[in-house]
Amino acid sequence: MKNNIKITKTDINKVFIRSFLLQGSWNFERMQALGFCYSILPVLNKLYKNNNNKKKKAFKRHLEFFNTHPYMVSPIIGIIIAMEEEKSKYNKIKSDSIRNIKIGLMGPLAGIGDPVFWGTIRPMLSAIGASLAINGSIIGPIFFFISFNIIRLLTLYYGLHYGYKKGINIIKELNDNFIKKITEASSILGLFVLGALVNKWTKVKTPIIITHFIKNGKNINVKLQDMLDNLIPGIIPLILTLTCMWLLNKKINPLILMFILLTLGIICNYFKILS
Repeated sequence: MKNNIKITKTDINKVFIRSFLLQGSWNFERMQALGFCYSILPVLNKLYKNNNNKKKKAFKRHLEFFNTHPYMVSPIIGIIIAMEEEKSKYNKIKSDSIRNIKIGLMGPLAGIGDPVFWGTIRPMLSAIGASLAINGSIIGPIFFFISFNIIRLLTLYYGLHYGYKKGINIIKELNDNFIKKITEASSILGLFVLGALVNKWTKVKTPIIITHFIKNGKNINVKLQDMLDNLIPGIIPLILTLTCMWLLNKKINPLILMFILLTLGIICNYFKILS
């Protein structure tokens, strides 16, 4: 039976308000999953109000792992709303397609949001505010607070509505295998960004000295780290990251994995294996 329920601008604005709490229950296992599900709850309740079984499946679908930049999440939410709306009407969209779009877009948008907001907008506005505050003006912190939040809120609001409109276009192009193309492209870009961030954010080195010799009256130490850097810079963080990914694929609980890494770090640091 066809579902004629239509998502309105009011519904999307409710989601916009709720998206402020995206990270209100952030956790290490599923990160922003609960916040994402909470944000789109009004839409899911409306679309599946006549079918509790489908509603439960939708809740479960959006309680899976999710993590992206908190200000760049709105286009993803908008697209997912459009896809859920279409799924509730015709049931032609598979749950895997919705899941793949979320996973495929969260990495690239996080890669965009971090340098734009944390690396450009916030330092620029804080520098202007600090230059005013250093002269004793109260306008400095007020300027930073207001200007940054205006940009943040506009990004969330228009990103949400834009994502919803683009989501409709994605649905229209489903016959052209568009979802598969955008998912693959987003996944490639996301993996590229995450691969670059591994070497930047993961700092693991080894102080092990392989050998030493005397040259021109000076003691020269040959370190294992230098040899590894000459081979592949950042190879230890890379191996550690790939090992963690492998363990996660083996269904190892992320919390257990964190305790393993913590214990391993303490032991390796004590015995001067890693630093």
